[in-house]
Amino acid sequence: MVNRILAILLFCICAPAQSTRPARIVAQNVITSTYDPAARMGVPGKAHYLGADRWVLYGMADCELHAFVDANPEKLVQRLYWVQFESYIPTRPELHHTYDSPKHATLGGMDFYVDSWVRRKNEENRAGSDVEHIMGLIAKNGYHMPEAMMYVRLVHLLDDQKRKELMIIYGEDIAPYGFAAAALQPGGKAHDRWPAMADGLLQRAKQNVNIE
Repeated sequence: MVNRILAILLFCICAPAQSTRPARIVAQNVITSTYDPAARMGVPGKAHYLGADRWVLYGMADCELHAFVDANPEKLVQRLYWVQFESYIPTRPELHHTYDSPKHATLGGMDFYVDSWVRRKNEENRAGSDVEHIMGLIAKNGYHMPEAMMYVRLVHLLDDQKRKELMIIYGEDIAPYGFAAAALQPGGKAHDRWPAMADGLLQRAKQNVNIE
């Protein structure tokens, strides 16, 4: 019994102090962050703010995400704006981000790794993942996803140790482009069209997300 009590006390001492309250403020579709990084990030005024979520991702990282959507009158999401602040917790000093995409973009004077993909609505979400959390926010607000979305992810690493990141994901419904997800994915009949579509998606992300 004594050993059990000591183990519980040791866990309480060593466990990271983690607030579940978002640290950033949102007003008029602008996220104001005072640290990691100190910046203001804005999305178009017509987008609807769904709120924020903060938790320890997989027991490894302090994760705070904010979500905005454009949707039709039936609340079908047409565009998604996902901004996420993430840093590995002190009790996991061995962890470092390993992004290696050769494609980069500059927003607000910051360098971002860039990658893009197409995802079907019915693909399984890993339990506890950031995808699960943002889909929960979307559903909680009464919105629903289209059959497939195309996404571009931009990641800026904030420190030399590569333990902190700012991630921005911009997504669009692919239905207006006349393709099914399988056609654009590797091996699909229209996969040769994907590079140009991904470039266009990146340009629209840069136009719609302002960082200063």
